[in-house]
Amino acid sequence: MTQTSENVTWLTQEAYNKLKEELEYLTGPARTEISAKIAAAREEGDLRENGGYHAAKEEQGKQELRVRQLTQLLESAKVGEAPAADGAVAPGMVVTIAFDGDEDDTLTFLLASREYASSDIETYSPQSPLGSGVIGHKVGEDAQYELPNGKPASVKILKAEPYNG
Repeated sequence: MTQTSENVTWLTQEAYNKLKEELEYLTGPARTEISAKIAAAREEGDLRENGGYHAAKEEQGKQELRVRQLTQLLESAKVGEAPAADGAVAPGMVVTIAFDGDEDDTLTFLLASREYASSDIETYSPQSPLGSGVIGHKVGEDAQYELPNGKPASVKILKAEPYNG
């Protein structure tokens, strides 16, 4: 998964390959498809009132932004192993915490960058206040982090396991 330290992003080989595959698609077949859509819309006439043309150009802009994001990410990426299941919280793990020691008030989340966000599980960035507060803590330990309002909060680490998504 990922752990960003300065400008280095750690990725598993699987994650690196998936992102590289997405980049290759976006710079190959997807780029050809969007160019064809723009050309077809352009042939429809007046561009000022051509919704298809404007939609295709907007889609192209979003696609090119993603290409730049992926290129930058992959250029700074270091490929490494998935985190060890030693009970210590690390990026790439599914973590269950209890708020203020109340084991009925829990949250389970994936500690990873947004490239790994999935509809299956909520994702928190390692750079987020909660994410940075729990990294390195072991199951059973308390961790502190700062809430957006500046107040401190405490959580107890109940579980930390490598993500197998």
